[in-house]
Parts: sequence; structure tokens; C-alpha cells
Amino acid sequence: MRILVMGVGALGGYFGARLVEAGRDVTFLVRARRAAKLRSGLVVRSPAGDITLADPQLATAETLKPPFDLVLLSCKAFDLDGAMDAMAPAIGPTTAILPLLNGMSHMDALNARFGKSRVLGGWCAISATLNAEGDVLHLQPFHSLSFGEQDGGRSDRIAAIAGVLSGAKFDALPVDSIMREMWEKWLFIAAAAGVTCLMRGAVGDIVAADASLPAKFLDECTSVAVKSGFAPSAPALERFGTILNTPGSPFTASMLRDIEAGLRIEADHVIGDLLTRGDRVGQACPLLRLAYVHLKTYEARKTREAKH
Repeated sequence: MRILVMGVGALGGYFGARLVEAGRDVTFLVRARRAAKLRSGLVVRSPAGDITLADPQLATAETLKPPFDLVLLSCKAFDLDGAMDAMAPAIGPTTAILPLLNGMSHMDALNARFGKSRVLGGWCAISATLNAEGDVLHLQPFHSLSFGEQDGGRSDRIAAIAGVLSGAKFDALPVDSIMREMWEKWLFIAAAAGVTCLMRGAVGDIVAADASLPAKFLDECTSVAVKSGFAPSAPALERFGTILNTPGSPFTASMLRDIEAGLRIEADHVIGDLLTRGDRVGQACPLLRLAYVHLKTYEARKTREAKH
């Protein structure tokens, strides 16, 4: 099975390198600037074992040799349009696309561009980043990749993909209810980003000031999921509640860390789209809307400063 990794940041770099390590046929689709860096090697530092790929198989949009059997898509949501254009030549009649983006708006875009039959649901649980040298730093021991058919159930395609992804040093998890799991992750990261970005603080500090606030954010996000037909499981809600209500916790959403670093953020994709879907099902989310205005104010300031 030929695998194309689209987006060689922390996620694509990690999972792609693990698949190469396991002997899979992997090509990394990169922009020219990233290609220049990776020609000297792709390095992963991980609790599960370091990897150095001295000569990873690279392609740019101009040198891509299609078709591929599986596309692992791991770009930021605000780069999705460009990513779809770049990967389009790789898509053949039987290509499966496995996206690992936050939120759900990317599913609508991918379905519209390539057809729902080609697009799988997927999400990953991993803590990873790039350092200043462009190496992948895997920060915590957990590293799982979940995937499944949008309509649920198992298929021969999922079985074949599971066979290819299994055997690498990460947890490859085929699931029957991938869309619900994607909604679970979405409502959690929206609640976490909403409360920590709005308050510009860690969960423990927020709980010390008002222990009820994180739970209120989580309740708003959960209500949108329930009314949209994707009620989260009780264990998931219990886990999320614990993370967002632990006294003294240093936990912050990655979106807050991006703001503190002056980076672009996925405000529209993580929070804006959830608000839109809430409006569609008649669910008011005043706290989440306030957080969204806060994030859009940050984006507006970044845009203004870039012009001067």
C-alpha cells in the first residue's frame, strides 16, 4: 500500500516516520522550504524510541507520482484549501483519505472536493511539537490514531488500512463510531480552548478563581453535540470534566500556547464552526461566543500589525 503523508509537521512527521520505521512505503508531500530541511533527514525524539530517517522519500506538488492508496492528512485547518490542491493529483479511484484535523468543517470540505466515499473519519491523541531545528518532539508516551468509515461499521477497506498501520510503534485503532469520537474530541478541545484562551490561564488557576467556569464551557459544547446527534459517552464526559476541573492543574489548550507564541490559530474551525452548528440546532452558547470574539480580536490585531 502506497501511503502519502500530507503535512510533515509534528503529527505527520511522527506517524509517517513510525510507518517508515515499520517498513511501509511512505512518501512525504512537502513544500519546497520544508523539503530543503528534510533532505538532511527527519528526526523524531520520542519516549517510544528515537528515529532518524537519513533520506526520507519526499515529493512536492510538482514531483508527485500518483496514485496513492492512502493519504494521511495532518495540516492545520487554515491550510486545508492549499493542502487539497497539492494532494489532488495523488487521488485515484480507490484512494482513501484519512484526515487528522481538529473540528468537523474539514470533513465537509473534503467530502465536497473528493467525494464522501474516499474520505474516512479520523483523529489522533498525541502530544508532539517541532523544535527550532524542525525535529519532531514526542512529549508524552501516548500516541494513538483512530479511524473508521463515516457511516460507521467495519469494511474491507478499514481492515486493510488497519493491517498496514498496525505494527508501527503507535496504537492504530479502527473504530465503528468514528464520527462520535471526532465530536467528542472536538467538544473537549473547544471547551478547553474557550476557557483557557478567554481567561489566559491554566485550568488550575481558573478553577481557583471560579471552579464552575470550565464545567459551564463543557456543558455548552456538549449540548451542541447532543442536539447535533452525536451525544458523547459518559466515560468521555467524565474524563473531560476531570481534566478541566483539577485544582492546581497546569493544563492549557494548545490554542492558548499558539496565542502566547504569536502564531495563527484555528478560531473559526474549532470554535466558530461549533457556534454555527449550535445556531443551526437552536443551542445558545454565550460563553463560547464570548471566547470566540476574544480569539477573533487577537486575529484582527495580528492582521493589523502585519500591515505595518
